[in-house]
Amino acid sequence: MATNNNAPLGIEAELFKAADKLRGNMEPSDYKHVVLGLIFLKHISDSFEAKHAELMAEYPEGAEDRDEYLADNIFWVPKEARWSHLQASAKQPTIGKIIDDAMLAIEKDNPSLKGVLPKDYARPALSAIMLGELIDLIANISTRSEQGQERDLFGRVYEYFLKEFAGSEGKRGGEFYTPRSVVKTMVEMLQPWKGRVYDPCCGSGGMFVQSESFVEAHGGRIGDIAIYGQESNHTTWRLCRMNLAVRGIDADIQWNAEGSFHKDAFPSLKADFILANPPFNVSDWGGERLREDPRWKYGVPPKGNANFAWLQHILYHLSPTGTAGVVLANGSMSSTQSGEGEIRKAMIEGEVIDCMIALPGQLFYSTQIPVCLWFLARDKSNGIARDRKLRDRRGEILFIDARKLGHMVDRTRREFSDEDIEKIAGAYHRWREGEGYEDVPGFCKSASIEEVRAHGHVLTPGRYVGVEAAEEDDTPFPERFAALQAELEKQFAEADRLTGVIRERLAGVVVDG
Repeated sequence: MATNNNAPLGIEAELFKAADKLRGNMEPSDYKHVVLGLIFLKHISDSFEAKHAELMAEYPEGAEDRDEYLADNIFWVPKEARWSHLQASAKQPTIGKIIDDAMLAIEKDNPSLKGVLPKDYARPALSAIMLGELIDLIANISTRSEQGQERDLFGRVYEYFLKEFAGSEGKRGGEFYTPRSVVKTMVEMLQPWKGRVYDPCCGSGGMFVQSESFVEAHGGRIGDIAIYGQESNHTTWRLCRMNLAVRGIDADIQWNAEGSFHKDAFPSLKADFILANPPFNVSDWGGERLREDPRWKYGVPPKGNANFAWLQHILYHLSPTGTAGVVLANGSMSSTQSGEGEIRKAMIEGEVIDCMIALPGQLFYSTQIPVCLWFLARDKSNGIARDRKLRDRRGEILFIDARKLGHMVDRTRREFSDEDIEKIAGAYHRWREGEGYEDVPGFCKSASIEEVRAHGHVLTPGRYVGVEAAEEDDTPFPERFAALQAELEKQFAEADRLTGVIRERLAGVVVDG
């Protein structure tokens, strides 16, 4: 049976439904910062107070020593910012200012959070009654969690709220959230086991959360991967920083308004894994100012579309054996406009394209159109995936057509199940490792560069995978023929009956002379 890899624990959906009722006429894009800021504050306060109780029992003189908390990677929370103080003040008409003061105090005492937390709860548009009810609602999170599972529960709640807010915001939601089943597919394909993981347009950090989850699920340790990210939208950058902090993930996430093309925050970084969901088909990316950029090894990207700028920026930042997964619009696989076809041809002939995947429509909040995944490799002759040596894949590209996979979770949105993800990633791993891979008509095909040339360097998987084989009917032909004959006789008999009825009705029609 298909498994929904996005199934909530139960409390997430319950909490979001209750929180959404309190929203009133407030726009989801504004409301998400109100709610997610409070969830974050509750998380760090709970972590602090759990450590505080432990110290009071074992080492009372250290209970107010900031270093005792920092040693365990726990944020220091001053008394006026602790959740117990906020909850005691929840019914005060000045609760908005009390929350703002708490956020300011936390940022002052924790420099790594400077500029991250929302601090506009006292604005007139926010109802003090609503804020008080939100505080009471969010107070339920830790009281329902199992001992030692608070961090995971807060992380799950935060991610669920991000997902639901993305759904509420529609196209704008796609700017900060990539659906979890798409991210999990990319992570399971690349298997970021150890090394440097980079996302040049990291949104709210979903690629990093899933990478850490992969490491933990396969027996690794948090910290086995070093995380680097850049984001040009300041409010999205704040969401990312809080998302990772709730998960206890240490990362170097940089913000600047210029973005990765014009102000690369990590100019010398060579990453082992890059996962990215860049904005699709961006036309105003400022390409005219970067015509001589050394990143454009395979051709100068057109001024009117950033797709091939993103691909080449990512290739530039890959280590000698690095691999990357990139979400792009379907047009990138076949466009010949403004030199894009020549750049794609140069990448194919340059042996940096490992695998192409066609995805079904309705996976994303931001667009209903289907998109594709590009998997890149700096050196297809070499590499290791976890503890497995990869075979020499030069002269080949794997094509996967996943358009028939997934299931509808509501009227407008589709998700991949764990089985879907395993089907896709499993084919890729068997192909890369050279063990047990076979072409499956209608699903996957290992095509030679010669075949790709014959198709004009177009990378649409449907051109290569062929048609799914029809299921064979093992019923003996005489039995099938007899059944068909019997069905045909029934149809003839029914036709004769209807002919008789029609003639009878016609005979009863009186035609005026």
